[in-house]
Amino acid sequence: MFDYAEKEQEIISGFDAWSEGIEPGGLRSKDEIKMLICYLLKTIDQPISMDQIGNIMQDQSIANYFEAMDAVSDLISNGSISSEYIDDKQFLTATDIGKSAVEIVENDLPKTVREKAVKSAIRFITLEKNERDNDVKITQVEDGYNVSFTMKEGNTSLMELSMYVPDSSQAQILKDNFIEDPARVYSTILASLMVD
Repeated sequence: MFDYAEKEQEIISGFDAWSEGIEPGGLRSKDEIKMLICYLLKTIDQPISMDQIGNIMQDQSIANYFEAMDAVSDLISNGSISSEYIDDKQFLTATDIGKSAVEIVENDLPKTVREKAVKSAIRFITLEKNERDNDVKITQVEDGYNVSFTMKEGNTSLMELSMYVPDSSQAQILKDNFIEDPARVYSTILASLMVD
């Protein structure tokens, strides 16, 4: 149940954002959340999807998901970030206004929060690229699941592999681990097969 007295105390203490799901040291100020989003977009210097912003905030327990989404709306409204849709997905970029504003105040954000956010952003961007560039299909068969992996570079298929697992949770683990680092999987298999 929501504790109104606790929320009132947070507002009095200078915290005006929901702290649900936030670890100690996380952001509990709407302005700090806005600064962090602008900082991320400026630092990464490429469009980041709305989904990725939410994932970054939740992955590291940096800020409340709903507060982050509200912050994005405010930043779009005031011209600090721009938004465009690509393949039905909303992507965000920092505008010159947002970049200039955050350069003045970015050091007001805790260094650990900035580092966690950038690391998490790079991870989610890499995962999305890996998922786009590689193909993993999970197919149910009579007594379990086949997981088929295809690793491509351009039009060249570098690896095609199919594995059997007895249940769907194992199939999902194989898929997730492959998408996490397909190059590691490829190089491990290649090294194993190249042994004299």
